[in-house]
Amino acid sequence: MITRTVLSGLTAGTVAGVVLTVLYLALIQPMILEAEVFELGAAAAAAGMTIGRIFETLLFNILTGVGFALMLAAALTLRGRPVGMRQGLLWGAAGFVAAALAPAAGLPPELPGMTAAPLADRQLWWLLTAVSTAAGLGLLAFGRAHALKFVGVALLVIPHLFGAPHPLDVGAGGVPAELAARFAAVSLASMAVFWAVLGGCCGYIFDYLNLREAETANVP
Repeated sequence: MITRTVLSGLTAGTVAGVVLTVLYLALIQPMILEAEVFELGAAAAAAGMTIGRIFETLLFNILTGVGFALMLAAALTLRGRPVGMRQGLLWGAAGFVAAALAPAAGLPPELPGMTAAPLADRQLWWLLTAVSTAAGLGLLAFGRAHALKFVGVALLVIPHLFGAPHPLDVGAGGVPAELAARFAAVSLASMAVFWAVLGGCCGYIFDYLNLREAETANVP
């Protein structure tokens, strides 16, 4: 069981991390470099695009993917029911809502040079929102009592009632508003693909390894 969970998480997380890196290099990084021109100047922005930066991005995305995939695989193990790619995609969709879409409703992805609240405040709000949303979705999906479903709805709403931290002077800084909006949309779309790949791969590999374990157990 532990081997199945770890292998599913490592493989799915690595694949999803590589896919996200490709999307980042093709779609997201050009907009970041464009924004850095407004913040740092053209020469500094061009100097930031290095092989080392690309490798660090790949490593970070793989580690992030593996971390999320291990949590997903552990949840599938605790769920204790048959799972496949379709179920994995559904779990991946829930992960996207909890870790990306719900936090983005209060804190859209931001480009360099944009005005923002202190980083620690934003990170704390993101964490609380992600955990609250994940718990709320779990209660809505698996809670049998109406009271649990009510609590689930409340958990989805509470972070947004308190509101995300924002600076007093809200604006895009020197970054054009059109670029900021395009960056937020592309970033969310990339995360949707990341979670779809992560969930689908995790579900497929988890099911494959489960079948192999069952076949091995039945061999006399």
